[in-house]
Amino acid sequence: MDKPKVVVAEVIAHAGIEALERTCSVDDASAVDRPELLRRLHDAQGLVVRSATMVDAELLASAPALKVVGRAGVGVDNIDLKAATEAGVLVVNAPTANTISAAEHAMALLLSQARNIHRADAVLRSGVWDRSSFQGVELHGKTLGILGLGRIGSLVAERARAFGMDLIGYDPFISPEIANRMGVRVVEDVFDLYAVADFITVHLPKTRETDRMLNADAFASMKPGVRIVNASRGGIVVEADLAEAVRNGIVAGAGLDVFEVEPLTSSPLFDLPQVVLTPHLGASTVEAQDKAGTDVATAVANALAGELVLTAVNVDLGREVSPEVRAYLPLVENLARVFVGIAKGLPPIVTLRLEGRIAEHPATPLRLAALKGALAEATTDTISFVNAATIAEERGIRVVEEKAPDAEDYLSLVQLSGTFNRQPVSVSGTITRKGHVLVEVQGLELELPLHQNLLMVRNEDSPGVIGRVGTFLGDLNINISDMVVGRMPGTGEAAMMGVATDSVLTDGQIEALRKLDGIITARFVRLPDA
Repeated sequence: MDKPKVVVAEVIAHAGIEALERTCSVDDASAVDRPELLRRLHDAQGLVVRSATMVDAELLASAPALKVVGRAGVGVDNIDLKAATEAGVLVVNAPTANTISAAEHAMALLLSQARNIHRADAVLRSGVWDRSSFQGVELHGKTLGILGLGRIGSLVAERARAFGMDLIGYDPFISPEIANRMGVRVVEDVFDLYAVADFITVHLPKTRETDRMLNADAFASMKPGVRIVNASRGGIVVEADLAEAVRNGIVAGAGLDVFEVEPLTSSPLFDLPQVVLTPHLGASTVEAQDKAGTDVATAVANALAGELVLTAVNVDLGREVSPEVRAYLPLVENLARVFVGIAKGLPPIVTLRLEGRIAEHPATPLRLAALKGALAEATTDTISFVNAATIAEERGIRVVEEKAPDAEDYLSLVQLSGTFNRQPVSVSGTITRKGHVLVEVQGLELELPLHQNLLMVRNEDSPGVIGRVGTFLGDLNINISDMVVGRMPGTGEAAMMGVATDSVLTDGQIEALRKLDGIITARFVRLPDA
């Protein structure tokens, strides 16, 4: 089987390239212009970018086979997430690759301005020994206001606490209990933070709410002599307002690594020696670049292998996906395909029932897997974890959840049920030492390991039927690789044959099978990933 093609549009760490080459065919397009990049993407399944490549509607239209875009870094401002989602393209990033580097850089900006390191260095290099002009301030005993207590903000809090700083934070999405464990007192109103902080460091995403958040009004409400650090996103600090606040003495100093417009070539901040400026170096360490390259390479490779990637930006997985849920994702997806194949259609409402240990976990990823499998079997659309929920909503399809603490015969059990054309349909499955196993179809019990080619036959429970089916398949030169028989508990009226075959049956062959004596229904389902 040919390896999937991945185009690498920008330079990433060599370790990332090596990680990709284990399972993918890598096309290095880091030195080509955009027209050539679009040409190379025509048959690509994956794309890796950093921040310079615009992944927009034009690019996505040029890559009809594209399944995943990997951003070797955190921000995805250069990727049109809406267009990617509509195209069913997964977007993944490396959210933890640069966290330590970014936190350390924020501390470096904090210390550099507090101790005038940048200014003293420049004067000493000019040949002047001047100790009196660069008196600084200590961090110890000062109050650090942290805007955003996510991965990087929490690491900054940890490091600032080691310097003996008092910590106050603002983050609408963190509970006071979690903040307290960090040693941070949180406030509900950001202006309460502004009023007491000696230093303020920004670790927020750029959103409608945070855009231009630190403006003239914010600076006017701050404690006189405050010092500002922004190593998160440009545009959160209004640079012209900051320059004016520094000139007026409201802000004693600032350290900025990100800007409204990058690359920054002109700014009112250039004339202010109290301000430290660096050209977006937060992730510019050997360790961060290696990790970003390997993390995104692993995510892209896993996505192309059909796995659900936890760093997906445009898939709502709810809470963290446990290993047990991850193991059940392909089972649920294939159960949904069997469900639609037996129903010969997709009901508007499908019930996903989780029993036993699997019921202890959040069902959101499993619900997505059910939608993905059902829609892929019922439609000709390209379905992925990314667009399954959107397409289901457009078609009026929804999955509802039920949970039960106990599964009668198994540790965990998953059932899909619904009604199509007034006929009830149900299938159940679990994971055993045999792998993924189908254990119930239409109320009939059986234990059939899932195979790529499945023939499901409902028949009269009478002698000779199984032999007729075997002879029929033998006459077609179709080999049976596995077969199980199930009955409705407590009755002798109907039975179910689950047959795994080595080759595909045509619609005509299935129709001929249905005409055999004793056959009630027959359905054939092909599972691409079984």
